[in-house]
Parts: sequence; structure tokens; C-alpha cells
Amino acid sequence: MENENKGLKKELGVSAAMAVVVGCVIGAGVFFKPYAIYQATGGAPGMGMLAWIVGGLVSLFGALTFAEVAVLIPKTGGMVTYLSEVYDPKLGFLAGWMQVVIFYPAFLAGYGVKVGTELSTWIGDGLVLPVAMAVIIALVFLNTLGSKTAGNIQVVSTVCKLIPLFLLMIFGFILGKGGNPIFTPLVGAGKSAPAVLGSTLLAVLFAFEGWTNVGALAGEMKNPGRDLPRAIVGGVSIIMAVYFVINMAYLWVIPADQLMNLESPAAAVANAIFGQTGGLLIKIGIIISVIGAANGFLMSGSRVAYQLACDRTLPASGWLSKLNSNSIPAGSVILIGFLACLYSLTGQFDFLTDLAVFSCWIFYTLSFCTVITLRRTHPEWERKYKVPCYPVIPLLSIVGGLYVVLSQIFLSGHTARMMAFGSIGITLLGLPVYLLVKKSK
Repeated sequence: MENENKGLKKELGVSAAMAVVVGCVIGAGVFFKPYAIYQATGGAPGMGMLAWIVGGLVSLFGALTFAEVAVLIPKTGGMVTYLSEVYDPKLGFLAGWMQVVIFYPAFLAGYGVKVGTELSTWIGDGLVLPVAMAVIIALVFLNTLGSKTAGNIQVVSTVCKLIPLFLLMIFGFILGKGGNPIFTPLVGAGKSAPAVLGSTLLAVLFAFEGWTNVGALAGEMKNPGRDLPRAIVGGVSIIMAVYFVINMAYLWVIPADQLMNLESPAAAVANAIFGQTGGLLIKIGIIISVIGAANGFLMSGSRVAYQLACDRTLPASGWLSKLNSNSIPAGSVILIGFLACLYSLTGQFDFLTDLAVFSCWIFYTLSFCTVITLRRTHPEWERKYKVPCYPVIPLLSIVGGLYVVLSQIFLSGHTARMMAFGSIGITLLGLPVYLLVKKSK
């Protein structure tokens, strides 16, 4: 496995890696999920704002925990490698299988669909899916040109998306009328707070999704021991601050019982404070943001497929593990893009993103456990980075992850429960694939 990774060039520094974190995370969630959040709360702002705080803390604790094992095992592949080396290769493969067949393609497809939806005002509804596929195919081509090219796309798109966000945060408070409730009531009449928290957390964690992606790129970083914790923790901290303030700005301009009916709250807020021209500029910023997020997920997802192919656990592993002249696993990039094109045929942004978030948090929680396991089994290993407040923060990460997963199974409605069981079923299908490929070898 080490020898397979020697072909990957170590070109990514802390700025590009942090841009992958921020670029992947600040995508569609901050622009669209307030709609789903306030629908879940019944138009009450309190639980919505609380969910942004709780989701941010869960992500930050997870990032602090994840960083320790990522530095201890700085290999391309992320949690696939961590779970394989700490527990069992089958478990690591299932994590990678889930990412390759559900997580990354579903996110990439969802982002493509959202770009098409945002452009539908000008191009018409009939071209939403062709545009979604065009975005995916274009990103596939750009990613085959080299990790430096893909990293530069992240830096540019991250800068472009932060400008409209900061404008909304600043002028939302200056030009907004205020007076709308922000923290009360907690939930609407007839709503159960624990159930609402579970539903809102799934939406919020979608908005925070992407902070682990840089771990999959450790094999291409110049100095992972120094830069990886900075990229993960620094990126998540920036995102927490941006999300909390931007959502306060939304509520400062438009109350929660109106935001629950607006699928593009950022554009609606921009229209309210800047007029139609401001709304158009924000919409352009949203599209750039979503494309940047899609690029980050394609970039990281292809490395997961590449790692599995290097381990010879996927069908067509020889093709998927082959590097092109730019030292990029082009076959793996094409695979993720192809599956995303298939997923995009559903045209279901919310379904795809909810499926992806639930699926990954099962394995995130297991990855948090690896830190405690390695502290016990290998205390002699040199740790260039240690999670602070051990074992409190890792335990909080595990508890948070368990709540995210179990709340969808026991506290959510029928549709969410069926989605959860479907995700588990598709993931477990990876086990016979693993055994068949191993047997054929």
C-alpha cells in the first residue's frame, strides 16, 4: 500500500488543504438548509439556532478527534485506512464502499442538481439535469489535470463564496429591520424537541459536511503532521463562526416562520436588503460556492476509490489505481463522476444529501473510537498532535455521532427511517463484493 502511494505528488500545503475543508463545507447547506431546518421546527427559530451550535460543536469535537488519527496514519484514503489498520480490513472496506457508492456520488450529484435548479430561472426546468451532468463532467475533466489544479479551484471558489457571505452578515445587521425572534420559541406547537433536534441536526451536519475530506488527502500534503490539524480545526472553526452569524443575519431580516417557506433564503435576504440586483449577485455566489463544494468532494472521493483499488478490493482495481501523466488516478475520478451522473437522474437534492450524511456518520463514529483504541494499544507511538481534553472530547464526539445515527432510526418519521435502513443495506452489500474480489485474487 505504501508503494502504491509513492506516485502521488506531495503538492498540497496548509492553505490548499484548509480550502478543501472550507470549500467542501461551505457549499449548499448554508444557503438552502435553513428552509428544511425551520420546516422541522414548525417555524420556530430557537431549535434552529441551537442546532447550528450543537452541530458545530459536534463537528469541531469530531475534527479535533479525527485529526489525531489522521496525523498518526497520514496515508491517502482517510478513514478507510484508519479503520482497516486499527480494526479490520473488512470494516475499512465497508467504509470505503459506502463512500464510493453512496457518499461522494450522492453529494456530487446533489450539488450538480442544485446548480441546475438555481439556473432554472434562466434556462428552464427542462435543462436542470443536463446542466447537472455538464457540471459533473467538467469537474471530472479538470480534476484529471492534477491535484494542484484541483487545489487551485478550491482556493478561488472559497474566496468567491466568502465575499457574498460576509456582505450578507454585515449588511444584514445594518440594513435589516431586526426585531424578529432569534432564540425563542424553541419549537412550534405540537413538536417534540428531541425529535426536532434529530431532524435539524441531519440538515445542519449536511451544512458542516466535508471537514474530514482533507484527511483523505494526507498522502499528497507537504507536511501532514503540522498542516493537517491546522487545516481541519482551523477550517471548522471558521465555518462555525460564519454559520452562526449568517443565520442570525437571516433572522434579523426575515423571521423563521417565513424562512421555512423559502428554498433559497440567502437570495431572499439579499433581495430584501439589496434589491433584485443584490439577489442576483448572491445567486451567482451560491452557484460558485456549490461548484467549489462539488469539486472538493470529487477530489477527495476519487482518492478513496484509488486507495481501495490499490488494496485490490474493488472490481477493475488495475484501472482504478492507475495514475495518469499528471499523477492523478483518472479512473477513480471518472468512476465517482459516472456514479454521480446516475444519481443526478433522481433530481432529488434533499434525499441525496440526507442519505449521504446518515451513511457517513456511522463510520465517522467508528473513526472517533480509533483514537481511544490507539491510545490503549499503542501508547508508545509518537503523536505530533494530541486531541485536547482527552478522553472527554473523543467521548463527546462518539455520543454526538450515536445520537445522529440512532435519532434517524428511532425518533424520525417513516421516510427517514426507510432511508436509514436503505443506507445500511447498500453499505452491507459491500461485504459480498469484498469477499468475491478477494476470492478471485
